Amino acid sequence: MAELHHHTLPLCPEAAASLQLGDMVTLDGPIVVTAGIPTHQRILDCIRDGHNPPIGLDNAAFFHLGSYSKAGDDGFDVLYMNPTTSTRFNAMMPEIIRHFRLRCVGGKGGLDADCAKALGEVGGVYLSFLGGGAPLISGAIRRIRQVAWDDLIAHYRLVAMEVERLGPLTVAIDARGNSLYDSLAERAAARRAEILAKLASAREKAAGS
Repeated sequence: MAELHHHTLPLCPEAAASLQLGDMVTLDGPIVVTAGIPTHQRILDCIRDGHNPPIGLDNAAFFHLGSYSKAGDDGFDVLYMNPTTSTRFNAMMPEIIRHFRLRCVGGKGGLDADCAKALGEVGGVYLSFLGGGAPLISGAIRRIRQVAWDDLIAHYRLVAMEVERLGPLTVAIDARGNSLYDSLAERAAARRAEILAKLASAREKAAGS
């Protein structure tokens, strides 16, 4: 049965390994967010050039969260956050996951099999955010720690922040590389023939009535 867990970041390997598919999680502590493909490309450039990115990502919680932000004299203020589709970053994430040994990745829509394999290798998990849950997610922000790559639009910048009670988030890929998305797809495929047969039967009955 799925359980609700609360963890403080950075997530230790034992805590990540204890999470099961479908479990719900709330988080306290530091996270790093971005919604930009250019941001991911810059992170890959750092890896391949042997440089550290401006915000440390080792063992981090790295989330695909878009934000509406305001930069002013008082600093950078995130007015709201919402998950963006992680599958947009499928091609980039395996290298990022392995290099930084990311302990938590998250967003909406999941990641593909190559990303799940990378998470299994480093003992990391993918956490699915509630789509349209901006008030709940934004309410967890406590402070902005650092903003990098200011030349990008605010939505794409790399932002480190502190959160409190972020979630609940669903464990959709576990630390062994098992994916809830894959198991749901397999169950749907298994039922497809049965559903199509019922629809065909219903159409025949309707046509004969």
